[in-house]
Amino acid sequence: MNQFTKFEKDEIEQSIASRFEKQVSMYSDRVAIKTDSTKISYSELNKIANTIAHAILSELGEAQESVSLLFEHGPLAIAAILGILKAGKIYVPLDPSYPLSRLEYMLKDSQSSLLVTNNKSLSLARDLSQNRIPILNFHEIDTNCPSNNININVSPDRLACILYTSGSAGKPKGVVDNHRNVLHNMMIYTNGLRICSQDRLTLFHSCSFGASRLDIFGGLLNGAAIYPLDLKQEDNFSLTSWLSHENITLYHSTPTVFRNYLNAPGIKESFDEIRILHLGSEPVYKKDVEFYKKYFPQNCAFVNRLGTTETGTVRLYFINKNTRIDGDIVPAGYPVDDTEILILDDEGKNIHNGDVGEIGIKSRFLSPGYWNKPELTKAAFLPDPQGGEEMTYLTGDLGYIMSDGCLMLLGRKDSQTKIRGHRTGTKEIEMALWALDYVKSAAVISKIDRNGNQRLIAYIVPPDGNLPTVNKIRQDLSKKLPDYMIPPVFVKIDSLPMTSNGKINWEKLPEPNTARPNLENPFIPPQTPIEKVLANIWSEVLRLERVGIHDNFFEIGGDSIFSIQIVAKANKAGIKITPKQIFLNQTITELARAASTKKNIIQNLAQEFMKALQSIVQHCKPGDKSYKSSDLSDVDLTQEKLDDILAQINQAGDKEYK
Repeated sequence: MNQFTKFEKDEIEQSIASRFEKQVSMYSDRVAIKTDSTKISYSELNKIANTIAHAILSELGEAQESVSLLFEHGPLAIAAILGILKAGKIYVPLDPSYPLSRLEYMLKDSQSSLLVTNNKSLSLARDLSQNRIPILNFHEIDTNCPSNNININVSPDRLACILYTSGSAGKPKGVVDNHRNVLHNMMIYTNGLRICSQDRLTLFHSCSFGASRLDIFGGLLNGAAIYPLDLKQEDNFSLTSWLSHENITLYHSTPTVFRNYLNAPGIKESFDEIRILHLGSEPVYKKDVEFYKKYFPQNCAFVNRLGTTETGTVRLYFINKNTRIDGDIVPAGYPVDDTEILILDDEGKNIHNGDVGEIGIKSRFLSPGYWNKPELTKAAFLPDPQGGEEMTYLTGDLGYIMSDGCLMLLGRKDSQTKIRGHRTGTKEIEMALWALDYVKSAAVISKIDRNGNQRLIAYIVPPDGNLPTVNKIRQDLSKKLPDYMIPPVFVKIDSLPMTSNGKINWEKLPEPNTARPNLENPFIPPQTPIEKVLANIWSEVLRLERVGIHDNFFEIGGDSIFSIQIVAKANKAGIKITPKQIFLNQTITELARAASTKKNIIQNLAQEFMKALQSIVQHCKPGDKSYKSSDLSDVDLTQEKLDDILAQINQAGDKEYK
């Protein structure tokens, strides 16, 4: 039975450590963190965190300053976060899997006064520190260091953390937050999902990722147990078996992790203990809901959450086994307390009629802004024009409000691109792909090719490893998308690459290969000289190893831009064609026939005569004086073929030939 206790509003007017210590007093012996090798109670976790806090204070004193932590995914990272907060400092989590240059930037930009680590990450910590800031090694803390609670008065207005997210110009930006805002977010999350002390929560996200706070504080500030698991470090691992074995009750991940690790062929587990399946940080699709309905228990609720590091949770959408999803994408949800959604036009004015615009989030519980970046903060966080405490954060996401107040999320503004003059949203293309039965997951990017043109590339993960032909994919997409939105290139991929935060790693998507696409028609090589020239040009322009004479130009990656390049190269080779001819004659054999001029036809005719003469010579025998037509039965030059060639010459506009 879920013994839920409401998280009251007045509970946000304290420090995070204070709320945690209340849970310790109530659930001292209960499991706080469990891994395959470790089980830590609330009292044990509190003592470890206190020891770290005392060591930090001994090193730095009580002034407010930032402290970085560098730990592998697991209990010590969580204990270090609590210890830094207990000491009244600002915690800055560094993920050891990040590139060294990124970690160096984060450490320097955060102006950290101390780097807390352990033996496992000590070598990396020294590389980062370069003796510029002191290092506190957990495994070298004096055994006589106190482990009692620290009586420091930490105001709810005090900064609690700096979490780095992707920024402009390739530099991460540090999102700051105070204790009150973190606790307010936990209040929304706790009450929305009815988290209680009997719950067992997954923790897949790196502590550097904003969503990790939902798992860490959502669990530890409610007396629940956290189960950290680093999916990247697991070999031959079954997440489904792990969830069942650990009796997880609240599952939380990105949709990408959910699809890659759970939605697999032959799944047998039924996840009987899971009462909440929570996905967030990326769009959720109808197929995700269909999988949930098939494999998760009847009393399990599916929750789609919208939130950002800058805002916390701003929308929740609850789904049960009877919920109907009409479109391909799951709505972002309905309002939560103390937060208002604005839909803004290009001039920043609020739209009320359901039109698409940029999503703005208005609340008094937003992040104070970006660490040491006042101009960036000013651009993203708009003050209340009435002078109140509420701010509006510009998300950069597009969406609209439905008639019942539900928010629909349509993806990033920067996912919009122009293809052949048309404004195109890659998320809309992804949604169309997701609706196809033979697509397990998909990602679409717009990339500038070597000629400076935007090109759409679709990456598709099929559920069984097999994709239908390009012809079939294009035909199915054409039922939902205009021609310019159908990607010219489809890349089959085993799984979408993920970042350490469980999102799609767009930079790791592979370059399309040069192999001929999977087509319905078999490969037939070019036969005539003009076909060979055109096939070579198509291969060069489309960057394909080979092109068959019956391959459709648009099904192997061609478009209007490439048609212009092909015309230029063909004309240079003496084959006079126009872009219109390519659109009307979309295969090599059709285009070669349309491009045949008098000169080309006569050249072909000459070649046929040469073949005929060679055959005649082969049939000739010394001393023979007469020949019958049957002696030349294998000669490929027939009267019918001659008539056909002459008809082509006449059709080309020249005067008649006989």
